[in-house]
Amino acid sequence: MNSAAPPVVKGWCPGAHRPMKSGDGLVVRVRPFRAELTAIQALALCDLSQRYGNGVIDLTSRANLQLRGVAETDHPALLAALDALGLIDADPAIEGHRNILVPGRRDAGGLTQRLYDRVLATLPDLPDLPEKMGFAVDTGPDACLGDGSADFRFELDASGALLLRADGAPKARPVTEASATSALLDLAQWFAETGGHAAGRMARHLAKHPLPQDWTVAEPRTQSAPRVPGPVPDGFILGAPFGKLAATDLQTLLKTSGASHIRLMLNRLFLLVDGIPGDTSFVTDPGNPLMSAHACPGAPFCPQASVATMDIARDLAPRVSGTLHVSGCAKGCALPRAADTTLIGRDGRFDLVRSGTPWDIPCARGLGPEDLNETL
Repeated sequence: MNSAAPPVVKGWCPGAHRPMKSGDGLVVRVRPFRAELTAIQALALCDLSQRYGNGVIDLTSRANLQLRGVAETDHPALLAALDALGLIDADPAIEGHRNILVPGRRDAGGLTQRLYDRVLATLPDLPDLPEKMGFAVDTGPDACLGDGSADFRFELDASGALLLRADGAPKARPVTEASATSALLDLAQWFAETGGHAAGRMARHLAKHPLPQDWTVAEPRTQSAPRVPGPVPDGFILGAPFGKLAATDLQTLLKTSGASHIRLMLNRLFLLVDGIPGDTSFVTDPGNPLMSAHACPGAPFCPQASVATMDIARDLAPRVSGTLHVSGCAKGCALPRAADTTLIGRDGRFDLVRSGTPWDIPCARGLGPEDLNETL
């Protein structure tokens, strides 16, 4: 697939302290610690979404949450409420770098939780890194975070030994739990000293600056099959099409399921810990085609989008084979990688890319909504 240069995107993501302006108000991102909320915290967040936002909570591709449509005058009150719930950092600089992926399924007090705590404690000591950079602690029962956006990856090898891998490198450096923090500092320092900040992400930096040999020694274990909605030993995994969690629906689910917590997962999934869903608007069927469809908010909610996206993606999902991505512009925020079918908004119409990204060369241009069913 021939590609144009990827579009220029902002070098930071919205946070709680540093929201981003959008077409419908401020976007306030909440990064729950360990990607987990108690039922009480989740119910309170639903209340805040209805009071200060548009009543819908977004579940992002990095397993964070976003409140949209927040008025600038309401931001201080919302921030104080999030702080009282224990959902944000007191230090905005730390919050901006607390991009830590963890598996939804993990042992309480086990290696994953201990490593998360070590990474969290190390953030203030790391050199200056681009805010979009992140960390993965892929040390749960099986490897499941390979598709997640992360630059520094704690993983296991086939025998269960701990590794630290730079994203984009096929092999990793063996470490121990005791040496994990110092190894992370070493890798971050190497990235900074070799000019990584200009590249913005680890994988792009490695394309021009190969790692020292001792960082490419051991192979991580094979990634497991993607998670899907359905029952699991510690609860039930549900899907949120396009990452939309209507606050009223989530409140009903939490109150009727008996869940103690929810854990946020990649691919717009979440784990209902110790709970069983009854009738719900969220996806419980692993074969639901909406879970293979991706769409950004689109127009009029994003000022960079020239097309509406959600309704078109919902309509096309059952008719398209494989993954579908409907992007309001060439940035591809909803899925920054290849999909089987990608539609990109441009001047109120759509360009089409087969088996590629939103910044690849289209095979068809200027399609109207009325052309899509025939073309696809």
